[in-house]
Amino acid sequence: MNDKTSQATPVARTQERGRAALPAVDVYEDASGITLLADMPGVSRENLELHVEGTALSIEGRVEPQTPEGLEAVYAEMRAPRFKRSFTLSRELDTAKIDANLKDGVLTLRIPKQAYAQPRRIEVRSN
Repeated sequence: MNDKTSQATPVARTQERGRAALPAVDVYEDASGITLLADMPGVSRENLELHVEGTALSIEGRVEPQTPEGLEAVYAEMRAPRFKRSFTLSRELDTAKIDANLKDGVLTLRIPKQAYAQPRRIEVRSN
C-alpha cells in the first residue's frame, strides 16, 4: 500500500494525536432541566471523562480501535481518536445532580434545574 498519510513523520503523528473532534450535540430543555445528547461513537465508558468545575462542563472521550488478536494496525483512517467539547452551564442548573448514561455511542446527560429555578404552582387560600 502506497499512501502518503501512512508515512507520516513521528512529529506529524504526535500532532494528530493531540487533535480532538467535536461531538455532535443536541440539547433539549423542559421545565425541570436540560437533556444533552452527544454522539461519541467508539468511546467506551472507561475512556469517557466528564468534569464540572463551577459552571464549566467538559466532556472528553477516547476511541481505542479494536484490533484482532495477534495483528497490528499498519494503516488506520481514524484521524481524530478523541472527542472533546466544553459548555458553560447556567447557574440555575444543579451540577451536583447530573445523571450520565452512555449507550450505543450516545452520551445522555440529564442536568436538573435547582429547586428555586423550577416552576411551581402556588396555592391560593381564602380566609
